[in-house]
Amino acid sequence: MADPLHVDLRNDRHLSMADLVRRIEDGAVDTVVVAFTDMQGRLQGKRLHGRYFVDHVVDHGTEGCNYLLAVDVDMNTVDGYAISSWERGYGDMEFVLDERTIRLLTHLPATAMVQCDLVWPDHTPVAQSPRSILQRQLGRCAEHGWVALAGTELEFIAFDTTYEAAHDARWRDLVPVNQYNVDYSILGTTRVEPLLRAIRNTMYDAGLDVEGAKGECNFGQHEIGFLYADALTTADNHVVYKTAAKEIAAQQGKAITFMAKYDQREGSSCHIHLSLRGTDGELVFWDEESGARTPLYDQFVAGVLATAADFTLLYAPNVNSYKRFADGSFAPTAIAWGLDNRTCALRLVGHGAGARMENRLPGADVNPYLAIAAMLVGGLHGIESGLELEDELVGNAYTSDRPRVPQTLGAARERFAASAVARAALGDEVVDHYVNMADVELAAYNATVTDWELRRGFERL
Repeated sequence: MADPLHVDLRNDRHLSMADLVRRIEDGAVDTVVVAFTDMQGRLQGKRLHGRYFVDHVVDHGTEGCNYLLAVDVDMNTVDGYAISSWERGYGDMEFVLDERTIRLLTHLPATAMVQCDLVWPDHTPVAQSPRSILQRQLGRCAEHGWVALAGTELEFIAFDTTYEAAHDARWRDLVPVNQYNVDYSILGTTRVEPLLRAIRNTMYDAGLDVEGAKGECNFGQHEIGFLYADALTTADNHVVYKTAAKEIAAQQGKAITFMAKYDQREGSSCHIHLSLRGTDGELVFWDEESGARTPLYDQFVAGVLATAADFTLLYAPNVNSYKRFADGSFAPTAIAWGLDNRTCALRLVGHGAGARMENRLPGADVNPYLAIAAMLVGGLHGIESGLELEDELVGNAYTSDRPRVPQTLGAARERFAASAVARAALGDEVVDHYVNMADVELAAYNATVTDWELRRGFERL
């Protein structure tokens, strides 16, 4: 465990371990959420009493069952995972506290949170953990002398109903918090401001650098934006925000969904912005003297483009994710890049220090660690292989002849399973693990009789 006196805080709203212990001893904090991010991008873990945390966990960490990285979305144990099974006895993983992530959760009484890495009892990293996967790719960047900066733009739809009532209604015919398109609307967002404000201010208290909130196109759809940061911080913050937003909505008698496609209208996206910098802050993607992109930037984009189909499984991890890829929907269908062109999968924006690539493939259901890791794998592949960037697409990518984004989870699963780039960078054990996750999702979906089938076939077929 690192010396808490020598851990650099991400900002002055994060707590050092010494700060947290002092607050527990003073009675200001009595509950500590110890959490990690699972395959589905959810926070999982424990709520620990403050005194127990100080006496037993600060110096030794805690543990949890390894089935937490081998279950479906319903927490059912499923077959096919090498790391966890009945035959292996469902043993433990150790939770290693990352002291850089300690934060207060002011929407909950006297509560703090610390996020964790996962290791095996012999202290080797759990390679299949999303946070480990991202950190490995960040390590590759560091070997080149680079750091990755990222920002995620996460959209959601909010409803004037509780989660319990939504369940009882089978998630159909719910009343959204807005009944019309509120994209950039001040009036429309004012109606939802008690919820949006509570989320913004709570996230600021938790150490996130909040930019603001805006309405989106679908009814009740909104986005809260946060300032870019180093890629690991961004991913950590993303999952805290996603969880806390649902909790705050529930406290106000509302429900939020981060489904990629809730209904026939616009889906919810998670556009990811990414750039590289030198470890001392020097620009990597932009040449100030010529005022243009660097060859390295073009190679990075070429690599992400070349591997887009291979990694669509990590950008769009669920059956529902693929309903979002529709022409004319602001979600991409063509694997192409363009300058400030929102019809393309990859959109290049900004100049100078703001030059960055926006990946428009991910939806709001994405696991940010896996998606950013995939972008880094692709970009590093482009750089290390010296790939040449194809000509930009000018005009409407939806009507272009560029290759198409995989249209189903099954198609994306096949590309990922067969990807030499993915296996070389992530390792067979990681690729096979997430291929099995896709297989589990597909088997569950294929065994389900849907409302659509009943509606079309019950009487008329």
